[in-house]
Amino acid sequence: MTNHLKGKTALLTGATGGIGGAVAEALAAQGVRLLLTGRSGEKLEALKSRLPGSGHVPIVADLASADGRNSLRQRAEAEGGIDLLINNAGVSKLALLQDMDDASLEQMIATNLTVPMLLCRDLLPLLSSRPGATIVNIGSILGSIGYAGSTAYCGSKFGLRGFTEALRRELADTGIRVIYFAPRATNTPINCERVTALNHALGTAVDAPELVAQSLVRTLGRRGQRNRYLGWPESFFVRLNSLFPRLVDGALGKQLPTIRRFASGGFGDDSSMKSSSGGH
Repeated sequence: MTNHLKGKTALLTGATGGIGGAVAEALAAQGVRLLLTGRSGEKLEALKSRLPGSGHVPIVADLASADGRNSLRQRAEAEGGIDLLINNAGVSKLALLQDMDDASLEQMIATNLTVPMLLCRDLLPLLSSRPGATIVNIGSILGSIGYAGSTAYCGSKFGLRGFTEALRRELADTGIRVIYFAPRATNTPINCERVTALNHALGTAVDAPELVAQSLVRTLGRRGQRNRYLGWPESFFVRLNSLFPRLVDGALGKQLPTIRRFASGGFGDDSSMKSSSGGH
């Protein structure tokens, strides 16, 4: 089978997170040249050193700032442009809405939704000049299923899913592919100890980042793929929730006492905002 990714250049945000690092390795193994974006130069250099291939470029940037995004765009242009944009950076927090302060809510929406929107806007001129250019927005199963204890996270990922759909339709006559890629629970540093304990208590299946990364590579190889939801029965519940939400209300309602037990407790060290790659 022809390797359609070989020789392409991809810009990957959140590159040093669990899913981000695995995606970087999987793409580099396919011959993709990577512009690796994150907040830690040391972690970016460490990631670059273990990637196969050459020409990978670590870029330290604060994507929450206009200056940081402008610097990233200029660097991508100086590196010859990009064929693939993967919006992967994200933050998550297990908390009841009543316990979340203004700053945490604002950070969640800004990182998971506003920044990907701004990057898509800023980098469209570079993508539009490349045949077969692709945008991948890393969402979550919880971008389609509202889940107690994750109200702000769900809000941000529901928004990202809607934005991705609208952008796909807006760019339908340009040749740029726009994909919404939604992992289920994944074993990454984005999960605090209480999230891990909650997943264990509920018997939630948790994927390895490497499995998610390989699924993304396969998705990129399917020309007609627009949305990709990982996992069973999670992908089934996405469809069920869209058709018969009251059935899902009942099923998830049984989990509510357990969720409340792990999501309560305020904002101690273990419940602080976790930043990593997207996907729940």
